Amino acid sequence: MSAHTPDEVVVAHLVLDATAAPSMHNAQPWRFTYARSSSTFSLFADLSRAMPHSDPTTRGLHIGCGAALFNLRVAASHVGLRPVTRLLPDPAVPELLATVRFDEPDDRTDGLALLYPAIHDRHTSRAPFTDRRIPEGIRQALGEAAHQEGATLTLPTGPHLQTVLDLINDAEGYGHMDAAREAETEQWTRSTTDEAAVDGVPRSAFGPLKRGGSAPARDFAGRTPVEGRPRVNFEDRPQLALLSTVGDEAADWLHAGQALERVLLIATLHGLSSSFATQALEWPDLRWVLRDPLSGTGQVQMVVRLGYGPAGPKTPRRPVADVLRVED
Repeated sequence: MSAHTPDEVVVAHLVLDATAAPSMHNAQPWRFTYARSSSTFSLFADLSRAMPHSDPTTRGLHIGCGAALFNLRVAASHVGLRPVTRLLPDPAVPELLATVRFDEPDDRTDGLALLYPAIHDRHTSRAPFTDRRIPEGIRQALGEAAHQEGATLTLPTGPHLQTVLDLINDAEGYGHMDAAREAETEQWTRSTTDEAAVDGVPRSAFGPLKRGGSAPARDFAGRTPVEGRPRVNFEDRPQLALLSTVGDEAADWLHAGQALERVLLIATLHGLSSSFATQALEWPDLRWVLRDPLSGTGQVQMVVRLGYGPAGPKTPRRPVADVLRVED
């Protein structure tokens, strides 16, 4: 076995790390194939886990898969492998999203391995954050992280921030009035304690009920009351980040997913907690209004809530054997 050909134990661990990525409602819409002969991973979209009502274009699905792809790159670098990535390598197979071939390692480094400790520490936190502001140096580091993956990260302020908050609130209301979307969300919600669950948003990750504050706080409990959830005040000055790309096609969504995960891992290393506020992104008529009102450019792919607060709980993951096939 050459230095750049991992054995099956390493392959399984790489997929375990890759699948620690976030995905819409924790649906984990990915499949991996590893070819021994070429030392190459193939990442496929698992369309059986798509959400046709909340994510009809599969934009969100691609972003989740892009985040898993980034984790795979980080994990590979951590064990001394150099990942060579191609996006959408075969137009005839659109569900094949990317390939990652392991090349001969060299002395070059892009800092990926340094992010590895954050992969399993990053968890979505739906708890209140403090009003402590993110230092400018960290904000710049997060922006540079997005730029490295072909995306732009901005933290809106003033009227733009208020517009974003209003749109999220409006989208939340629209979602509650859409029976099909509500049912789709409930499909991926685990309101009862289910030790066997391997996907979806578990009860332990719902967070407290929102009593006050302007920070967005999506309640996955829906119409099902959950005993013991306290009502608390969330932050009045939420720090939201908009992740944008120039284009809005499948390749752009995969770049956005990789940028998102790089941002989240760096945020985690800097002691920041994070959650997502994707409600307005799920409505095409609202999504375009999220853009920078001055330039009017860019396609917003993700809204991230950042801040200092409790770390989120670990959420379930599908077993590696369910998402990985090894072939010659």
